[in-house]
Order: sequence, then structure tokens, then C-alpha cells
Amino acid sequence: TIGVVCKDGVIMASDTRVTMGFYVAHKHGKKVYQIDDHLAMTIAGSLADAQKAVDILTTNAKLYKIELGRPLPISSAARLLANLLFSARYVPLLAQVLVGGLDDTGPHIFSIDPFGSLTEEKYVSTGSGSPVAYGILEEKYKEGVPVREMLPVMVKAVNAAMKRDAASGDSFNVAVIDAKGYRDLTDKEKKQLLVD
Repeated sequence: TIGVVCKDGVIMASDTRVTMGFYVAHKHGKKVYQIDDHLAMTIAGSLADAQKAVDILTTNAKLYKIELGRPLPISSAARLLANLLFSARYVPLLAQVLVGGLDDTGPHIFSIDPFGSLTEEKYVSTGSGSPVAYGILEEKYKEGVPVREMLPVMVKAVNAAMKRDAASGDSFNVAVIDAKGYRDLTDKEKKQLLVD
């Protein structure tokens, strides 16, 4: 999974292969989740543990919006998950998650490890294909560019990881969160970016 901060929003992407060792459990698994119109997260690691984190964050984001009448800040969403993972550190939830989105303070991406360590990043990758993805991101990422300029870089990074890591592959998903809200790229858009 990959997340990057752009001038006007964030992009989150992942492959779709779900594995257990060398066993491919599913070829079209979901690893990028919409939490709210302005907030999303990616998951890597144990699927059940990661989905528990998704459910908890989604529920709390809805409750926050109902009670306070405004969307949950990105940093608060990340801190909530960090606290959840830290509280389970003796029997850890084996999940590494990225939380990202756009709020009043701008675009943000946070990385949270299985023990609850929380860092804010400009670009970050998780999962078994992350060393390959970082090879592309470190060369091509530019701070302060718009989403449309970073989309081809994201697709190239995910595609490289899918080609060079046995636990990554099959297909990929890309989500953009900007002033218009959350949206998944269509198959046609993804195919076009892969060609560019």
C-alpha cells in the first residue's frame, strides 16, 4: 500500500492480492477503505486484525460527526488507531495502516505500525512490496505538486511492486481524496495511467 501527500489532496493505492505465505487467498482483495468523505485508510498485515481497525475507525468517525457536527480531523483519526494498536501491544493486532485525507489543516498521511507508533509522512509505503515501491517514490516524489501529476508515479510504484514481489499482484486500486471528497479511480483511468 502507498500513500502520498499532494498540494491539493492525498492519493492512496494498493495491489489487490491477499496472501498467506505462498498461498494466494484472494486475487481482488480490498486494501484501501473509505472511512468518510474526507478520510481513508489502507491496510497491510493480518486481514482480520486490519479489518477490525477499519471498523473501529469508521464507527468512531461517524459518531464524531453526529455528536460534533463536523468531520473527524485526520490527526485525530490516526491517533485513535495508534491508541488502539498500542493498547493491544502485548498481543498485537498484526496490522500496519496508513490513514490519510484532507481536512481544515490540509492534506495529511500518517503511518501507524502494529505497536501504535505514529508518524506523519509526505510519502509512505507498507507491506511486502514496499521496498520496491520506495525505489520509485524516492526518485519520483515531488513535494507541492497537484494530484494529477502524482497519479502516474503512484501507479508506477504499485505496478513495480506487483511485478517484483510474489505477495503483491493481480490488480491495483487507487483512491484520491481532494476538495471534492473521496473517489476511487475507474478501471479506464487506471489503465490510462499505466500506459502513460
